[in-house]
Amino acid sequence: MLACSSLAACTTPDPTVYSGLASASQLQPNTEDRTGRVPYRYQTKVNWSQYNRIIVDPVTVYNGPDSQFGKVSEKDKAFLANYMQGQFTEKLKTRFAVVSTTAPATLRLHLTLTGAKATTAVLGTVTRIDVAGGLYNTVQAARGREGSMTGSVNYAVEIYDAASNRLLSSYVTKQYPNAMNIGASFTAMDASMVGVRKGADALLAELK
Repeated sequence: MLACSSLAACTTPDPTVYSGLASASQLQPNTEDRTGRVPYRYQTKVNWSQYNRIIVDPVTVYNGPDSQFGKVSEKDKAFLANYMQGQFTEKLKTRFAVVSTTAPATLRLHLTLTGAKATTAVLGTVTRIDVAGGLYNTVQAARGREGSMTGSVNYAVEIYDAASNRLLSSYVTKQYPNAMNIGASFTAMDASMVGVRKGADALLAELK
């Protein structure tokens, strides 16, 4: 039943320093990340509490040669970008006033969708209940790592002081569901959508 000889080989590519990002030259290996979710980061010393407003730029769909979309269609890319825009805006409005104009104490968030992988139809669900797949995914879930045959989303986060346009923080990340999340394996984009929501929660926690 398995399409890959090794379940571990059926995970998705890790984010890279995408050459077309505005902050690409500033990103460095993130030695503090042990999960593999945020392999590259740039961070200044900043007191986030001094900001109470945020501009959320329209999400950019990355089209550089080092993008990681595989066989994801243009329609699904646009869907994920719109979904990301909505989810991040909704999460951040619990902490900031979401605005459209520059002013003091205002951040500007730019998100770039750099890659995604659809969940493999049928197999994504089967590998959560199949004996071999279930064992592999149980171990991955305990480690907080990616499951087999499931989708994910890769994107870049760039945060600026809106008034000065100074880059405060930047990172690239891959987000995906818990490896035993069967509910995220039914349709092609379910796992990527879960990844977007987890990413929005993670950013909100960071900025609090």
